[in-house]
Amino acid sequence: MIDILDVKSRATIQDLGRFGLRRFGISHCGAMDKLALRAGNILLGNAENVPAIEVPLGGITLQFQQDMNFCVTGAFYEMMLDDKPVFAYWRYQARAGQILKMARAKIGMYGYLCVQGGFVLPQALNSCSTDLRAQIGGIEGRCLQAGDQLQTANDHILRSEIGIAPIPLRDVIRALPSSEYQAFKRKSQYYWWRNEWTLQSNSDRMGYRFQGQTLELKQPLEMLSHAIQFGSVQVPPSGQPIILMADAQTTGGYPKIANVIDADLGALAQVRLGSTIKFEAVSLQEAAKLRRKNEIYLDQIRRIVDEKN
Repeated sequence: MIDILDVKSRATIQDLGRFGLRRFGISHCGAMDKLALRAGNILLGNAENVPAIEVPLGGITLQFQQDMNFCVTGAFYEMMLDDKPVFAYWRYQARAGQILKMARAKIGMYGYLCVQGGFVLPQALNSCSTDLRAQIGGIEGRCLQAGDQLQTANDHILRSEIGIAPIPLRDVIRALPSSEYQAFKRKSQYYWWRNEWTLQSNSDRMGYRFQGQTLELKQPLEMLSHAIQFGSVQVPPSGQPIILMADAQTTGGYPKIANVIDADLGALAQVRLGSTIKFEAVSLQEAAKLRRKNEIYLDQIRRIVDEKN
Protein backbone atom coordinates (compact mmCIF):
# COMPACT_ATOMS: atom_id res chain seq x y z
CA MET A 1 0.00 0.00 0.00
CA ILE A 2 1.11 3.54 -0.81
CA ASP A 3 -0.50 6.69 0.62
CA ILE A 4 -0.48 9.89 -1.43
CA LEU A 5 0.38 12.74 0.95
CA ASP A 6 0.66 15.70 -1.41
CA VAL A 7 0.39 16.33 -5.15
CA LYS A 8 1.59 19.41 -7.02
CA SER A 9 1.18 18.09 -10.56
CA ARG A 10 -1.36 16.39 -12.80
CA ALA A 11 -0.09 12.97 -11.80
CA THR A 12 -2.07 10.00 -13.12
CA ILE A 13 -1.97 6.22 -13.28
CA GLN A 14 -0.75 4.99 -16.68
CA ASP A 15 0.17 1.68 -18.27
CA LEU A 16 0.92 1.14 -21.97
CA GLY A 17 -2.60 2.12 -23.02
CA ARG A 18 -5.74 0.77 -24.69
CA PHE A 19 -5.33 -1.24 -27.86
CA GLY A 20 -7.79 -2.16 -30.60
CA LEU A 21 -10.50 0.35 -29.65
CA ARG A 22 -9.72 3.38 -31.80
CA ARG A 23 -12.38 2.40 -34.34
CA PHE A 24 -14.91 3.05 -31.56
CA GLY A 25 -13.47 6.50 -30.84
CA ILE A 26 -11.57 5.34 -27.74
CA SER A 27 -8.23 7.11 -27.36
CA HIS A 28 -5.11 5.05 -26.83
CA CYS A 29 -3.90 7.01 -23.76
CA GLY A 30 -1.17 5.26 -21.73
CA ALA A 31 2.25 6.57 -20.78
CA MET A 32 3.57 9.54 -22.73
CA ASP A 33 7.04 7.97 -22.61
CA LYS A 34 6.33 4.27 -23.03
CA LEU A 35 10.01 3.35 -23.33
CA ALA A 36 10.68 4.85 -19.89
CA LEU A 37 7.72 3.00 -18.36
CA ARG A 38 8.84 -0.30 -19.88
CA ALA A 39 12.41 0.26 -18.63
CA GLY A 40 11.21 0.93 -15.08
CA ASN A 41 9.01 -2.13 -14.97
CA ILE A 42 11.74 -4.38 -16.34
CA LEU A 43 14.20 -3.01 -13.76
CA LEU A 44 11.79 -4.14 -11.02
CA GLY A 45 11.06 -7.51 -12.59
CA ASN A 46 7.49 -6.49 -13.47
CA ALA A 47 5.56 -7.19 -16.65
CA GLU A 48 6.12 -4.26 -19.02
CA ASN A 49 2.45 -3.20 -18.98
CA VAL A 50 2.15 -2.92 -15.19
CA PRO A 51 0.67 0.51 -14.27
CA ALA A 52 2.82 3.20 -12.69
CA ILE A 53 2.40 6.78 -11.54
CA GLU A 54 3.15 9.29 -14.30
CA VAL A 55 4.30 12.61 -12.82
CA PRO A 56 4.62 15.63 -15.16
CA LEU A 57 7.08 18.35 -14.12
CA GLY A 58 5.71 19.12 -10.65
CA GLY A 59 5.94 17.24 -7.41
CA ILE A 60 4.32 14.40 -5.52
CA THR A 61 4.91 13.11 -1.98
CA LEU A 62 3.93 9.62 -0.88
CA GLN A 63 4.47 7.17 1.96
CA PHE A 64 5.24 3.48 1.63
CA GLN A 65 3.11 1.38 3.97
CA GLN A 66 5.15 -1.77 3.45
CA ASP A 67 8.65 -2.75 2.32
CA MET A 68 9.08 -2.72 -1.45
CA ASN A 69 11.41 -1.93 -4.32
CA PHE A 70 10.74 1.12 -6.48
CA CYS A 71 12.37 3.17 -9.22
CA VAL A 72 11.75 6.37 -11.17
CA THR A 73 12.47 6.57 -14.90
CA GLY A 74 11.86 9.14 -17.63
CA ALA A 75 12.46 12.68 -16.41
CA PHE A 76 15.32 13.32 -13.97
CA TYR A 77 13.69 14.39 -10.72
CA GLU A 78 15.02 16.01 -7.58
CA MET A 79 13.99 13.31 -5.07
CA MET A 80 14.44 12.35 -1.44
CA LEU A 81 13.61 9.09 0.37
CA ASP A 82 13.26 10.49 3.87
CA ASP A 83 16.53 12.45 4.10
CA LYS A 84 18.44 10.42 1.50
CA PRO A 85 18.78 11.67 -2.11
CA VAL A 86 17.65 9.15 -4.72
CA PHE A 87 18.17 9.22 -8.46
CA ALA A 88 16.41 8.24 -11.66
CA TYR A 89 17.08 4.83 -13.22
CA TRP A 90 18.06 3.21 -9.93
CA ARG A 91 16.19 0.40 -8.18
CA TYR A 92 15.87 1.24 -4.48
CA GLN A 93 14.53 -0.45 -1.36
CA ALA A 94 11.84 1.43 0.55
CA ARG A 95 10.89 0.42 4.08
CA ALA A 96 7.43 0.69 5.59
CA GLY A 97 6.85 4.25 6.81
CA GLN A 98 9.45 5.90 4.58
CA ILE A 99 8.40 8.97 2.59
CA LEU A 100 9.39 9.62 -1.03
CA LYS A 101 9.28 13.23 -2.18
CA MET A 102 9.59 13.93 -5.89
CA ALA A 103 10.11 17.70 -5.73
CA ARG A 104 10.48 18.70 -9.36
CA ALA A 105 11.74 17.51 -12.73
CA LYS A 106 15.17 19.02 -13.34
CA ILE A 107 15.53 17.54 -16.83
CA GLY A 108 12.70 16.17 -18.95
CA MET A 109 8.95 16.35 -18.56
CA TYR A 110 7.39 13.05 -17.40
CA GLY A 111 8.66 10.83 -14.60
CA TYR A 112 7.43 7.27 -13.94
CA LEU A 113 7.26 5.95 -10.40
CA CYS A 114 7.22 2.17 -10.73
CA VAL A 115 6.84 -0.15 -7.74
CA GLN A 116 7.60 -3.81 -7.34
CA GLY A 117 4.59 -5.80 -8.55
CA GLY A 118 2.80 -2.66 -9.69
CA PHE A 119 -0.44 -1.09 -8.53
CA VAL A 120 -3.59 -3.17 -8.17
CA LEU A 121 -6.42 -1.31 -9.94
CA PRO A 122 -9.55 -2.32 -11.84
CA GLN A 123 -9.20 -2.19 -15.61
CA ALA A 124 -11.42 -0.06 -17.81
CA LEU A 125 -11.55 -1.33 -21.39
CA ASN A 126 -8.57 -3.62 -20.81
CA SER A 127 -6.29 -0.94 -19.35
CA CYS A 128 -5.60 0.86 -16.07
CA SER A 129 -4.53 4.02 -17.90
CA THR A 130 -6.28 7.22 -16.87
CA ASP A 131 -8.29 8.89 -19.65
CA LEU A 132 -9.09 12.31 -18.19
CA ARG A 133 -11.55 13.27 -20.94
CA ALA A 134 -13.54 10.05 -20.72
CA GLN A 135 -13.02 9.91 -16.94
CA ILE A 136 -12.12 6.23 -16.95
CA GLY A 137 -9.16 4.24 -15.66
CA GLY A 138 -6.73 4.95 -12.84
CA ILE A 139 -8.44 6.39 -9.77
CA GLU A 140 -11.99 7.28 -10.85
CA GLY A 141 -10.66 8.60 -14.16
CA ARG A 142 -8.99 11.60 -12.50
CA CYS A 143 -5.61 12.91 -11.43
CA LEU A 144 -4.17 11.68 -8.16
CA GLN A 145 -4.82 13.77 -5.06
CA ALA A 146 -3.78 13.86 -1.42
CA GLY A 147 -5.52 11.14 0.56
CA ASP A 148 -5.54 8.55 -2.23
CA GLN A 149 -4.42 5.07 -1.21
CA LEU A 150 -2.92 2.80 -3.86
CA GLN A 151 -2.89 -0.94 -3.35
CA THR A 152 0.29 -2.64 -4.53
CA ALA A 153 0.95 -6.22 -5.61
CA ASN A 154 4.21 -6.41 -3.69
CA ASP A 155 5.78 -9.86 -3.32
CA HIS A 156 7.67 -8.84 -0.12
CA ILE A 157 11.02 -10.03 -1.52
CA LEU A 158 13.34 -7.03 -1.61
CA ARG A 159 15.93 -7.03 -4.38
CA SER A 160 19.31 -5.34 -4.32
CA GLU A 161 19.78 -1.72 -5.33
CA ILE A 162 21.09 -1.42 -8.89
CA GLY A 163 21.26 1.27 -11.55
CA ILE A 164 20.91 1.20 -15.33
CA ALA A 165 21.93 3.53 -18.13
CA PRO A 166 19.33 6.31 -18.49
CA ILE A 167 17.43 6.90 -21.71
CA PRO A 168 19.15 9.89 -23.36
CA LEU A 169 16.98 12.95 -23.97
CA ARG A 170 17.05 14.54 -27.42
CA ASP A 171 16.56 17.98 -28.92
CA VAL A 172 16.48 16.58 -32.45
CA ILE A 173 13.39 14.43 -33.09
CA ARG A 174 13.35 12.10 -36.07
CA ALA A 175 10.34 11.88 -38.36
CA LEU A 176 9.02 10.65 -41.70
CA PRO A 177 7.19 12.72 -44.34
CA SER A 178 3.46 12.10 -44.01
CA SER A 179 0.61 11.65 -46.49
CA GLU A 180 0.10 15.35 -47.29
CA TYR A 181 3.78 16.29 -47.29
CA GLN A 182 3.79 17.09 -51.02
CA ALA A 183 0.80 19.42 -50.56
CA PHE A 184 3.03 21.89 -48.69
CA LYS A 185 5.08 24.55 -50.44
CA ARG A 186 8.69 23.63 -50.97
CA LYS A 187 9.85 26.44 -48.69
CA SER A 188 7.55 25.09 -45.95
CA GLN A 189 9.06 21.64 -46.36
CA TYR A 190 12.45 23.29 -45.95
CA TYR A 191 11.31 25.23 -42.86
CA TRP A 192 9.96 22.06 -41.23
CA TRP A 193 13.28 20.22 -41.38
CA ARG A 194 15.71 23.13 -41.06
CA ASN A 195 14.16 25.56 -38.60
CA GLU A 196 13.80 25.39 -34.84
CA TRP A 197 10.42 24.89 -33.16
CA THR A 198 9.39 26.03 -29.67
CA LEU A 199 6.98 23.97 -27.55
CA GLN A 200 4.11 26.17 -26.38
CA SER A 201 2.67 26.33 -22.86
CA ASN A 202 -0.82 25.26 -24.03
CA SER A 203 0.51 21.80 -24.91
CA ASP A 204 -0.77 18.75 -23.03
CA ARG A 205 -1.23 14.99 -23.24
CA MET A 206 -3.52 15.44 -26.26
CA GLY A 207 -1.18 17.50 -28.40
CA TYR A 208 2.14 19.35 -28.40
CA ARG A 209 1.77 22.75 -30.07
CA PHE A 210 4.89 24.24 -31.64
CA GLN A 211 5.64 27.76 -32.80
CA GLY A 212 8.00 28.67 -35.61
CA GLN A 213 7.96 29.64 -39.25
CA THR A 214 4.46 29.45 -40.75
CA LEU A 215 3.90 26.30 -42.83
CA GLU A 216 1.88 26.93 -46.00
CA LEU A 217 0.05 24.68 -48.44
CA LYS A 218 0.50 25.03 -52.19
CA GLN A 219 -3.25 25.58 -52.43
CA PRO A 220 -6.26 25.26 -50.10
CA LEU A 221 -6.90 21.64 -49.20
CA GLU A 222 -10.23 20.30 -47.97
CA MET A 223 -10.03 16.86 -46.38
CA LEU A 224 -12.48 14.42 -44.87
CA SER A 225 -11.74 13.37 -41.31
CA HIS A 226 -9.33 10.45 -41.28
CA ALA A 227 -7.45 8.27 -38.79
CA ILE A 228 -4.62 9.88 -36.84
CA GLN A 229 -2.30 8.61 -34.13
CA PHE A 230 0.37 9.44 -31.56
CA GLY A 231 3.12 11.23 -33.50
CA SER A 232 1.01 12.60 -36.38
CA VAL A 233 2.03 16.20 -37.19
CA GLN A 234 -1.05 18.17 -38.18
CA VAL A 235 -0.91 21.68 -39.60
CA PRO A 236 -4.07 23.76 -38.95
CA PRO A 237 -4.85 26.97 -40.87
CA SER A 238 -2.56 28.97 -38.53
CA GLY A 239 0.41 27.16 -40.08
CA GLN A 240 1.77 26.23 -36.64
CA PRO A 241 2.18 22.43 -36.27
CA ILE A 242 0.46 20.30 -33.63
CA ILE A 243 1.91 16.88 -32.83
CA LEU A 244 -0.70 14.47 -31.52
CA MET A 245 0.26 12.78 -28.26
CA ALA A 246 -0.91 9.85 -26.14
CA ASP A 247 -4.41 11.19 -25.38
CA ALA A 248 -5.08 12.37 -28.95
CA GLN A 249 -8.47 11.96 -30.54
CA THR A 250 -8.84 9.14 -33.07
CA THR A 251 -9.68 11.20 -36.18
CA GLY A 252 -8.73 14.59 -37.60
CA GLY A 253 -9.07 16.63 -40.78
CA TYR A 254 -5.94 18.81 -40.93
CA PRO A 255 -3.18 18.00 -43.45
CA LYS A 256 -0.18 16.17 -41.99
CA ILE A 257 3.33 17.17 -42.92
CA ALA A 258 5.16 14.43 -40.99
CA ASN A 259 4.96 11.60 -38.48
CA VAL A 260 7.39 11.28 -35.58
CA ILE A 261 8.94 7.81 -35.63
CA ASP A 262 7.93 5.32 -32.95
CA ALA A 263 11.45 5.19 -31.48
CA ASP A 264 11.41 8.94 -30.71
CA LEU A 265 7.89 9.35 -29.28
CA GLY A 266 9.23 9.10 -25.74
CA ALA A 267 11.97 11.64 -26.45
CA LEU A 268 9.33 13.98 -27.88
CA ALA A 269 7.20 13.56 -24.75
CA GLN A 270 10.17 14.62 -22.59
CA VAL A 271 10.60 17.99 -24.34
CA ARG A 272 10.05 20.77 -21.79
CA LEU A 273 7.50 23.55 -22.29
CA GLY A 274 9.31 26.51 -23.81
CA SER A 275 12.16 24.37 -25.14
CA THR A 276 13.33 24.51 -28.73
CA ILE A 277 13.87 21.44 -30.91
CA LYS A 278 14.48 20.49 -34.52
CA PHE A 279 13.23 17.63 -36.68
CA GLU A 280 15.35 15.27 -38.77
CA ALA A 281 14.13 13.24 -41.73
CA VAL A 282 14.87 9.50 -41.71
CA SER A 283 13.93 6.60 -43.95
CA LEU A 284 11.59 3.75 -43.05
CA GLN A 285 14.62 1.48 -42.80
CA GLU A 286 16.35 3.87 -40.38
CA ALA A 287 13.16 4.16 -38.33
CA ALA A 288 13.00 0.36 -38.02
CA LYS A 289 16.66 0.21 -36.93
CA LEU A 290 16.10 2.89 -34.28
CA ARG A 291 13.09 1.01 -32.93
CA ARG A 292 15.21 -2.12 -32.71
CA LYS A 293 17.89 -0.11 -30.88
CA ASN A 294 15.32 0.68 -28.18
CA GLU A 295 14.48 -3.01 -27.87
CA ILE A 296 18.19 -3.82 -27.49
CA TYR A 297 18.36 -1.29 -24.63
CA LEU A 298 15.47 -3.06 -22.88
CA ASP A 299 17.14 -6.44 -23.45
CA GLN A 300 20.25 -5.10 -21.72
CA ILE A 301 18.18 -4.16 -18.67
CA ARG A 302 16.71 -7.68 -18.59
CA ARG A 303 20.21 -9.18 -18.56
CA ILE A 304 21.34 -6.87 -15.74
CA VAL A 305 18.25 -7.73 -13.68
CA ASP A 306 18.73 -11.47 -14.29
CA GLU A 307 22.35 -11.26 -13.13
CA LYS A 308 21.57 -9.22 -9.98
CA ASN A 309 18.40 -10.96 -8.79
